[in-house]
Amino acid sequence: MTRILTRTDLWELLNPSDCIQALREGFAASVQSALPGQRVHTDLPFPGTATALLPGLLPGTAAYTVKVNAKFPGATPSLRGVICLHSGTDGELLALLDSATITAWRTGLAAALATDLIARPADDGARTVGVIGAGAQAELTIRGLRTLRSWDRLVVHDTDVQRATAFAQRYEGTVASTPTEVAAAADVVVLATWSREPLLYLEDLAPGQHLTALGADEPGKQEVAPEVLLAARLIVDDATLVATHGALANAGLPSSTAAASLGEVIRGEAVARSHSRELTAYAPVGLPWQDLALSWLAFRQADAAGTGATLDLLS
Repeated sequence: MTRILTRTDLWELLNPSDCIQALREGFAASVQSALPGQRVHTDLPFPGTATALLPGLLPGTAAYTVKVNAKFPGATPSLRGVICLHSGTDGELLALLDSATITAWRTGLAAALATDLIARPADDGARTVGVIGAGAQAELTIRGLRTLRSWDRLVVHDTDVQRATAFAQRYEGTVASTPTEVAAAADVVVLATWSREPLLYLEDLAPGQHLTALGADEPGKQEVAPEVLLAARLIVDDATLVATHGALANAGLPSSTAAASLGEVIRGEAVARSHSRELTAYAPVGLPWQDLALSWLAFRQADAAGTGATLDLLS
């Protein structure tokens, strides 16, 4: 039997703390995986793109995932798709999960984990958080970050003023009119946009500031100028993938631009920042094992609780 887990099911099953712990353990263990995940991206003869991530693997987990997403920026929601969770024993299709929810949760909460590890602590002056792009991924980043650290002020910008206002109201923040206004006010800046041109340049930033840039996860997308990536201590999730599909590729920079991976930071093999006045950045592309980490967590909880419909696709 295959368990079907919808967006509503997943929101009932998952919580930020458990997901962040699963992602932390995954970053620590992912170096042991003998089969690196692949990311396949293609344009379409329609106003969107298709992406597949496979296989999602983690040491000690007897299952794997294959994710297929459609990204249509003009649609609502802009990302739709499915994650197939297969048994590693016989290939049984254990579950079909809404990929938009899993993608937002794993991207946003991995970003929260990275931001907390890399940015200066609140007691070292990092008291204002800025958001550029008030969508689902930024929402999960802020929700996750709130479980990891505190701050005094939140500043939000979005091209949709109503969406920025609603986001700010949910988190007792204020609305900024431009990305540079956010950068001028915030010690920690989270960018999660569809931008294809840089929103921030080096002149917009200050020593000791931290940027988490989530939008440049496929060809053609840019949120910060190449000069920012060169000047900052850059942490990534996978240097090779970021240099072929992510922020480094879109800036025309090599994988050596990255100082370390988040896994190396978590394992204690690299430092997150060298000193308090260092400009830092986290620019991930998103890894298949992250889909598995949260899908496996949701599936086990759903199986125990009997959550979600079941279907025999072989009947």
